[in-house]
Amino acid sequence: MTAEVEPPRFATGGCADASPFDLGGGAPAAALCLHGLTGTPYEIRPLGEALAGRGIRAVGPALPGHNETPEALARVAYTDWLAAARALLHALRAEHAQVFIVGLSLGGLLALALAAEEEVDGIVVVGTPLRLGWSLRLLMPLLRLLRPFHRKLRGSDIRDAAARQCHPGYAVMPLASVRELQRLQRRVRGDLSRVTAPILVAHGARDATANPADARTIAESVASRERELLMLPRSGHVVPVDHDGLQLSRAAADFLARRVGSSSGASSATLQPGD
Repeated sequence: MTAEVEPPRFATGGCADASPFDLGGGAPAAALCLHGLTGTPYEIRPLGEALAGRGIRAVGPALPGHNETPEALARVAYTDWLAAARALLHALRAEHAQVFIVGLSLGGLLALALAAEEEVDGIVVVGTPLRLGWSLRLLMPLLRLLRPFHRKLRGSDIRDAAARQCHPGYAVMPLASVRELQRLQRRVRGDLSRVTAPILVAHGARDATANPADARTIAESVASRERELLMLPRSGHVVPVDHDGLQLSRAAADFLARRVGSSSGASSATLQPGD
């Protein structure tokens, strides 16, 4: 790696807590909260706090390769992310009668992959990309050879300027990790029809990273009896800390709190008209 792309550990002014969290211990239900690629538990913590406030334990780990260095992340396969999330899901299942998964972007893909294979009582996915843009897909093989770390543009993921300045995460994207994300996307696309847990699919309408159309595809492709689609009009990719973060946190907490103590999903789907 050349000197001009040597990455700092985090792109942040140090005003945010990037550490893992475990909130609301002793609750009968728990939620595994998973962050996005090159992100930290900070970006999913607002949802965890809302869940803990509704009596649901919220556990937000740092996924393998995160809260370390971009070089460490570049060495991680998608199966490592999935295995780590699965192990935590099993650990929570051993302690709680009900377990939910909340995921942002990469975390949303992991939530869908786990829900296709494991017992899950409900899921919330936010800004979940089923495919990368066509231009990036075409250029990926060449880019990985020329520059293995790509400097990120921080203006598009979060529309709220103050929140954007505080947001911790790697300043560069390891393109090897993008390739692993693509492999996970392929797996999830093939397994959407196996997802039966109640699901809330949320997406920022101004997301320039993940296509908002993917949210409707997810909501229409899963086999869940209870499906809800929520578009957040003022937000970009990282909705929990963006303009619509409070609305999202309330919607996610309401959706999962309704599931506590319930053993079956509702019989109809709720897709917002005009989204």
